[in-house]
Amino acid sequence: MVEQNISKVYLMGIAGIAMGTLAAMFREKGYQVFGSDQNIYPPMSTHLDSLGVPVFLGYNPENIRSVSPHLVIIGNVIRKNNPEAQYAFDSGIRCLSMPEAIFEFFIKDSRSIVVAGTHGKSTTSSLLTWVLSRSGLNPSAFIGAFMNNWGLSYLLGEGKVIVLEGDEYDTAFFDKVPKFVHYRPHIGVIGSIEYDHADIYPSFEAVLHAFERFVELIPPDGTLVINEDDFHCVELSRKCRGQVVSYGRSEHADWRLLNVDYLPGRVAIHYRNPLVQAGEILLSNLPGLHNAYNVLAVLAASATVGVSPVSVQNALTTFRGVKRRQDIVGEHNGILIVDDFAHHPTAVQQTITALRLFFPKRRLIAAFEPRSNSSRRSVFQNAYS
Repeated sequence: MVEQNISKVYLMGIAGIAMGTLAAMFREKGYQVFGSDQNIYPPMSTHLDSLGVPVFLGYNPENIRSVSPHLVIIGNVIRKNNPEAQYAFDSGIRCLSMPEAIFEFFIKDSRSIVVAGTHGKSTTSSLLTWVLSRSGLNPSAFIGAFMNNWGLSYLLGEGKVIVLEGDEYDTAFFDKVPKFVHYRPHIGVIGSIEYDHADIYPSFEAVLHAFERFVELIPPDGTLVINEDDFHCVELSRKCRGQVVSYGRSEHADWRLLNVDYLPGRVAIHYRNPLVQAGEILLSNLPGLHNAYNVLAVLAASATVGVSPVSVQNALTTFRGVKRRQDIVGEHNGILIVDDFAHHPTAVQQTITALRLFFPKRRLIAAFEPRSNSSRRSVFQNAYS
């Protein structure tokens, strides 16, 4: 359904996965979509082309003039001195940041489940989306990676629930609040809090303040799901006005992780189910202790919307993971090639440990490319070495 008086949408910085995903969502809802970026490459270029989304190379006010859009969405890659951005604001065209647009056009009338935290957001939010979908809730979703079950990074369902991957990175040059603040979580999930995004957060205290804002947004009838083993998650949960549900190894956790067994090709997760106060087992094809935590987060979040552990297990058996998250690319001459997006030192270590345990008879060779803003700064160099 196209919003009244808005039929043409223009996205600046359209080639990034988040903005490209938003472009596809608008297109699926029936809007005319246009965009621009400095460069664009496959697979995003071919994906947008297949959707019939014209993309201008380079930023030029003439691009916007030729389209005459009703709405311009400005990605956080765009700087204040960008000529297109300056023209859009000066000409009086309505301009929104990406998170503002997501809320107004896709979240506003739904119950939002926002998965936040330093690690595990893409896997947890993707698995949660799959569980809710298989359980008949027909959710929508906005994820920061491609979900292999759909081959997409979004989902537009007819249900009243939307799952979002919530990032604490800033929103836009004209809106410096964390992105996840705009998502107004009804149910929030925080799996871990560590120092990250050193290019915008001067200290860990600044990161904690961002997550504090997130927690305080959860309404009294909402729920915060936290990792009980993360001290900072526990401390921040005290500021939540809604219900707090926890998971982890701690004896205080509601969904308590008891043990993880590594079996051929899968993992057995032993946990205590607070709904029946008994020990149970989930079988997962996601390697690593960190993924056992992700699964427990999904168990806890799913229960808040009425989905049973049995339904979670049924969905787990057919969950195909997330692109570039311990993603098996192929095998050549007996060498198994795995692609992973991990860049924070903790995530890199967790990934390596998980693969060692999952493939105990294979020699492990790791190649790491420091591509994120934080990984190229000196703050993490000792950890990488």
